[in-house]
Amino acid sequence: MKFALLKEAADDESRVALIPETVGRLARNHSISVQSGAGTPARFTDDSYGDVGADSVPDAAAALNDAEVLPLIGAPIADTIAALKPGAVVVGMFQARANPDLLESLANQGVTTFSMELIPRIARAQRADVLSSQASLAGYKAVLMAADTMGKFLPMMMTAAGTIPPAHVLILGAGVAGLQAIATARRLGAVVEAFDVRSVVKEQVESLGAKFVESDSGDAQEVGGYARELTEDDQERQRQLIAEHAATSDAVITTAQIPNRPAPLLLTEAAVDGMRPGSVIVDLAAESGGNCALTKVGETVNHNGVLIIGPRNVPSSMPYHASQMYSRNLAALFELIIGDDGLTLDFSDEVVRKSCVTHDGRVVLDDQDSLIPVEGTTSG
Repeated sequence: MKFALLKEAADDESRVALIPETVGRLARNHSISVQSGAGTPARFTDDSYGDVGADSVPDAAAALNDAEVLPLIGAPIADTIAALKPGAVVVGMFQARANPDLLESLANQGVTTFSMELIPRIARAQRADVLSSQASLAGYKAVLMAADTMGKFLPMMMTAAGTIPPAHVLILGAGVAGLQAIATARRLGAVVEAFDVRSVVKEQVESLGAKFVESDSGDAQEVGGYARELTEDDQERQRQLIAEHAATSDAVITTAQIPNRPAPLLLTEAAVDGMRPGSVIVDLAAESGGNCALTKVGETVNHNGVLIIGPRNVPSSMPYHASQMYSRNLAALFELIIGDDGLTLDFSDEVVRKSCVTHDGRVVLDDQDSLIPVEGTTSG
């Protein structure tokens, strides 16, 4: 099969979908055309792709010529979709539920599309779990952003000028990003507290050396490991609890998100008013509405001396390792849908079926069960 690797269309995207390590393995059985400069923002040169068997081509049109598989980070532009031949496979992080027009365009082109954020979070799909791989990077980077902004040491420092106490960091949300933020802040010597509506994560938080902030709202975990939405009364009690702990924190890192819904409000304006001037909030949920009432996506807001950072596309700020991890996620999916002899779409496989959003000329996002082959028929 022929793979095409393109430069990402978004101006703020520095990652590349496939790194030379993965391309080298694919090149044993398939051909790969790489658009010149595709990996440059992520620190992968054209020569590094050529060294593992890929063909370097000058532009996207040349790479897409007769392409059968197009791996991407973000959504393809209209010209890219138009250049795809029916039956081709497109894979990327397309935020499928928020982009119906994109799905219609891909379905009308007759391509099969897999949206990586829909990979089910089950044990055997962990290697393909792009949400976890990229969230881990975001949690790590958020701590560095806070440390770089707040103008204080994170660890306790014993100096000739006296002892400097450690910084206090509050992490809101103990999913993948939150746990990585806890681990990073602890490694840097901060005193760390963490809050999550799911009481089952308490052991994980404490195993990383942080104190778990207890809530009286019960366990809010639902199927898949995500947090369910709470009642307004429960949310208000938790906001008050968070405000009390934020008031004594030098940095607050928020990571709480609910799939396909706006991010829950955890830090009210009143809570920010109660924080000390010089404190920092890094809101990793900024792109889905923010956990802080004052967050503005892509901006840093100064509210009475408290800095609220609303970063956009945090994994792209660490493009080398973000690309490496994403590329390995894609490779794990390719093992399920591509054999030595070509495409093998087994829609009886939960991972394949639930991540497929267009197939056979139609959008199947909310109708994946229709992809399960009837006995005596084949799919693909």
